[in-house]
Amino acid sequence: MSPELNSGINSMDIKKVIQQHRQLSKLISAKRIKQSLDILHDMINMSLQGDLRDEYNNIEMTYRNMLTYTIDGINDPERSKVYTKLIQSILELSDRSKQDILSHYSGWHTYWVRQQTEKEQKLTGRSIVETVDDLMFKSELDEWLRISSEVNPDPESQLSLQHKNLIKNIFNHLWLTDYYGEAEESLIRIIMNSGKFRWFESGLFVSAITLSALRVWQPEKLFFLIDFYETGGEQVMERALSGLILTLHYYDSRVPLYPELMAKIADIGKDAGFRERSKIIILQIIRSRETEGLSKKLHEEILPKVAKLKPRIEEKFDLDNILPREKNEDKNPDWTEMFNESEEIFKTMEELTKLQMEGADVYMSAFANLKHFDFFRDFQNWFVPFHPDHEVVNEIFRDEILGGETNELAEALFKTPFICNSDKFSLLLNLKYLPASQKTMMLKVFRLELEGLHQGDDTDVSTDPYKNFRTNVTQYLHDLYRFYKLSPYKKEFEDLFTGKLDIYNSEFFRMTCNACEAEAGLADYFFSKNYYADALELFLKQLNSRPDEPQLYEKIAFCYQKEENFEDALKFYQRAELIERKVWTLKKIGLCLRRLGRKEEALDYYLQAGAMDPENIHTSIMTGHCYLDLNDYESALRYYFRVEYNDPGNLNILRPIAFCYLALGRFDESEKYYDRLASGHLNAHDYINKGHLALCRGRKKEAADLYRLSIQTNGITLEEFIAAFWDDQPLLVSLGVNPDDLPIILDYVAFSVA
Repeated sequence: MSPELNSGINSMDIKKVIQQHRQLSKLISAKRIKQSLDILHDMINMSLQGDLRDEYNNIEMTYRNMLTYTIDGINDPERSKVYTKLIQSILELSDRSKQDILSHYSGWHTYWVRQQTEKEQKLTGRSIVETVDDLMFKSELDEWLRISSEVNPDPESQLSLQHKNLIKNIFNHLWLTDYYGEAEESLIRIIMNSGKFRWFESGLFVSAITLSALRVWQPEKLFFLIDFYETGGEQVMERALSGLILTLHYYDSRVPLYPELMAKIADIGKDAGFRERSKIIILQIIRSRETEGLSKKLHEEILPKVAKLKPRIEEKFDLDNILPREKNEDKNPDWTEMFNESEEIFKTMEELTKLQMEGADVYMSAFANLKHFDFFRDFQNWFVPFHPDHEVVNEIFRDEILGGETNELAEALFKTPFICNSDKFSLLLNLKYLPASQKTMMLKVFRLELEGLHQGDDTDVSTDPYKNFRTNVTQYLHDLYRFYKLSPYKKEFEDLFTGKLDIYNSEFFRMTCNACEAEAGLADYFFSKNYYADALELFLKQLNSRPDEPQLYEKIAFCYQKEENFEDALKFYQRAELIERKVWTLKKIGLCLRRLGRKEEALDYYLQAGAMDPENIHTSIMTGHCYLDLNDYESALRYYFRVEYNDPGNLNILRPIAFCYLALGRFDESEKYYDRLASGHLNAHDYINKGHLALCRGRKKEAADLYRLSIQTNGITLEEFIAAFWDDQPLLVSLGVNPDDLPIILDYVAFSVA
């Protein structure tokens, strides 16, 4: 653990600096330079570097001169370039000020590691790193480059330990260097071109560059990520492109300030493969928004229900005898029957399986508690790709049960597509602590998994050329998600996986993706996942290119409806109906009109829908509701009776029928229907209406008891009951109840529930 540093700046000041830096970036985007400079001045006052103040004074003087020349009407053809350079300088100075303050006062692990590294660097006699020869680990690097690429040293040998330390030093240097220069460029070229670094090491270094780019903006770092994407092999290029997209989105407002970077992005964006891979990454990043909801669903809905089923599952599945059976035996026919009794769980599990196949992170909650191993205290291990030669795998060789199967186990884990690298390490580390019987079972599971993966390899790739890319990207983004959500260092990093993750609004997306096609696909994805605000934003952009498509208007209207903006929903449903007249659209128009209180108009649309599809029970129900809204109880009953006739087992339809009879003063029929409804579950308003019925028949004590039950057994408050009671006062009086009795009955109920 890094020690906390003593300082005059507390944690609140650190938060303030981070907020100031964020605010300054927003102000710069809005071209509010004076306010940006005011914030920068405040930040520099907290810094210990005197040269930052000198740079600030130069920037302020340059800007003041520009303002004066402009006001005086002096025409400067270079003003635009000077203005852009000025903005770049302000942003860079704010970055450096922030880093200086955090370095001296935060006490964070990040800066503790950097300080330790700087101390070691000074021991070499070269505290300033200008070329690759100045690096403290240059001798270890030279030694590794001299070794034959075929050498595979013993993991416990001195050479292996030195190499492990070299990898860590390179990772830390690339991660913790604020601004890359000649030394870093030379180091990266050695990594890329020497052929001496294995794919998982290069992948780790790419993560270090990404972390450095996110910590301190520098266009050169993005060019290096592009180089790794264009020249790196599988498992490296996926990480490079993922890092590039995340960084470009994070610094979206800065990208246009750097024409060379813009030109490079536009150039690589011409490649169809790049565009397709970018869309895969963008969709997977956006999909991370589902993770929290999936974890919550597992913990709050699925697992408790499965736990309740456990005794019956154990009895019906005969679990003790499942494992010894032949692995190719048909599935137990009892399983279908078992889950039919719990159809909701079965459907939910099917849904989760489908989400898993799409790349959703269904394992986050399962592995969240398996990140306590010392392995994850080593910062770089949150980003290391899983591979069969890793030292964690070597530890399993010593296990008396797992040892003989380690190669097979490691290969199965390596090839498993649905578990990310971080979780694979968690699983393997946890295996050591399992009872012998569970270790044996896990070996069988992995053996079956490996057989299945071998069978599906060729066919999957032939039908989906981006299958491996999609798998590797999904695993890497899940790794990043775990780092930002679970690592002990997460407080030191701004969580990339919060907020809208609206990469589709970024400059990168507009430049590289086929906007119309990509936005249409993302809109449909958002729509399918019930992210209606996001879907609406993208659907609205498509109106100009698809002005005559009724489904587009329908989807826009539906999004507005789900956002409870019924005015705009109505407008777009009506546009859709003008292009293509459908029952569904008419009913939606009726729904919006009803929500807007336009009752007669709503009824008219439901009647039109009913004329087009007379057998539709839902239309009959809604038509009945419209008549109920208009207090036309006789007409409402006619439509409710249609539903009762066609769906005799539906207890819910009894509720409005009973109320209509009550409102018509036909108390015997109303009571008969309330008695039938009582065979199911009475809600609070059922008890209230039954109370009204008793009150209308002169049974005040019975009425008061029913009113009390509406509060005591159905969870509504006394205040909610009183509001509902007074809403029904005109109806009760019209049915012959003495209005003077009403406040007395209310007080009686209030005293009885106090």
